[in-house]
Formats: sequence, structure tokens, C-alpha cells
Amino acid sequence: MIETEQLLDWILDALDDLKAKDVATIDVRGKTSVTDYMVVASGTSERHVRALAENVVEKLSEHHMKPLGVEGQHARDWVLVDAGDVIVHVMLPETRAFYQLEKLWQVDAAGEDLAPA
Repeated sequence: MIETEQLLDWILDALDDLKAKDVATIDVRGKTSVTDYMVVASGTSERHVRALAENVVEKLSEHHMKPLGVEGQHARDWVLVDAGDVIVHVMLPETRAFYQLEKLWQVDAAGEDLAPA
């Protein structure tokens, strides 16, 4: 059985290999039962976004894993790779700024959880 942290490391390595920009790892354990971590990264172009997502899938394959799903492969600005315990969002910077996924899972200054229930 693969540990979640090992899976996260493989994904971060895959993104780093192709020079993903502004990679953020969000620990959502205790906030959702869907996944343990969300990783959000930016690509510099539509081609870079697709290449980053493909590299994540290839890295998983090297470790005999297959993602549960890949969405947006034909989209121009956002690809999601569902690796179970880690969900990866690769986006163009303007798409990332518009949707602000990181903000959905932040905790405010008073310690109040801003994540959806």
C-alpha cells in the first residue's frame, strides 16, 4: 500500500521536473472526505499545462499507479488529475486567479475555517 506522503512526493517531483510555477500543496484532511491533499500548479502556456498533467500521469505509471481520472485534457486552461489521496489542478495563471482554489481552503486570521462544509 502506498503512503499518501509518498504519492504526494511523486506528484510534486513530476511537476518540478517540467518546471511548474507557483506550486501549492493544500492539506484538506479533516475538511473533506474526497481527498487528503490538493495540489495547485500553474503552467506558462496551454501546452505546458497539458505537459505537466501528462507528466504527473506518467510518474504515477512508473510507480504502477493509474489515476482515478483525468479531466480537461482537451481544455485549454485547466487539467485535473485525480490520484485518489491527492488531487492535482494544473492551470493557466489567469484561470487560477479567477477560480482562487487555494482561497477556498484557507483558514482566516481568527482561526475560522473558510473551507466549504
